[in-house]
Amino acid sequence: MMNYQILVTNREQTFVVKQGELLLQAMEKACQQAINVGCRGGGCGLCKVKILQGRYQTKRMSKAHISAAEQASGFALACRVFPESDLVIESDHFEDQSKQTIQVSVVK
Repeated sequence: MMNYQILVTNREQTFVVKQGELLLQAMEKACQQAINVGCRGGGCGLCKVKILQGRYQTKRMSKAHISAAEQASGFALACRVFPESDLVIESDHFEDQSKQTIQVSVVK
């Protein structure tokens, strides 16, 4: 059974994932808070990360949160990622600028 080292660059945190274990579950087991945790089932997009280095497989991910173009450039939902080597990732990508609400104040 292999163990893989995960480095979350923008949080300066590392944790270990066992072979066949989901990235998000391993982070929670390690009592780390390097990745935002939401529904744990791929539905909310909170755990969106960018994988900068390493090999991995993903379960099916919602196109609402990860477009084909994003997936091709390394974005994934941590709750759907099975690392297959050590990984270098960046977290906090759920704040999608295109979906942010704009607050408008009306002055009377």
